[in-house]
Amino acid sequence: MRCLHSRMAYLLQFLRAGSPRLRISAIEVARNFLPHVESRITGGGRISHGNTFQKNEEKALNNNRSKNSWRGRAARQIIRGLMAAFAILAVSGIACAQAGRDGQANGSEINFTEIANVTPSVGLTPPVGNSRFLFGRGVGTQGYVCLPKGTGASWTVNGARPEATLFTNLFGQADQIITHFLSPNTHPNRFAPNPLPFGNVTWQSSQDSSKVWAQVQNAVPAGSEPSCPNAGSIACLLLQVIGEEEGPTGGRQLTKTTFIQRLNTFGGSAPETGCSVSGDVGKQTLVPYSADYIFFREDR
Repeated sequence: MRCLHSRMAYLLQFLRAGSPRLRISAIEVARNFLPHVESRITGGGRISHGNTFQKNEEKALNNNRSKNSWRGRAARQIIRGLMAAFAILAVSGIACAQAGRDGQANGSEINFTEIANVTPSVGLTPPVGNSRFLFGRGVGTQGYVCLPKGTGASWTVNGARPEATLFTNLFGQADQIITHFLSPNTHPNRFAPNPLPFGNVTWQSSQDSSKVWAQVQNAVPAGSEPSCPNAGSIACLLLQVIGEEEGPTGGRQLTKTTFIQRLNTFGGSAPETGCSVSGDVGKQTLVPYSADYIFFREDR
């Protein structure tokens, strides 16, 4: 049952990024059908979901149509959300049954979870009125270019260039949810600096291609507090969103983001060697790193 409930947790996390109507509808459907799926799994390890899900799906959609008289784009979004909820729950049962067998064979399961029972310092905490809605474990590289500095050279004349993928744990596997990189801010908001730099750190949803740009608001050195425990790694950050863009089909999973925390960093710091004299200028290096990314939006 733990496996199935973890799938429900991911489903609810995904739905939090959607519209209120989509979120309420899909959560209610998931809540209604969870006991049915659990009973099928515990009853004998085999899952028979096709006919029952189809009947209940039709019933749910018919009831919602009669109550709300959905129209246009909103109706299509909600129906797609309900179908996604059914699919996730149905596949969850199959995947959990398989995961149970695989787990007995190899005794392991991928775990992309954040540090437990840790409260970041005030400097890394968004203002009151913002609440977290999405978590991802980032894995990638920080890119550095050796540039002139005084009579020598340094890796840190310019900030590092991130290239990372954010994952969550889905069906016991690392499932990609967001990509993280540097890009020009094409839709700045009122918090964006003027003039804009040539690029800002960017997060783009792997589900609907919506994206946000952000800039650092505060930083703490790695190793200085429990939320940033790994000394020698890149700093932990609180970033404020300075631009947002919907996906090509109107997706808005990330566009309501206001702040992003980067916590629990590991690795990613500039090398201590290889860039000290003028002859080193132009060298490039990629340093592996990982970090927890937590996304916030304004309370409703």
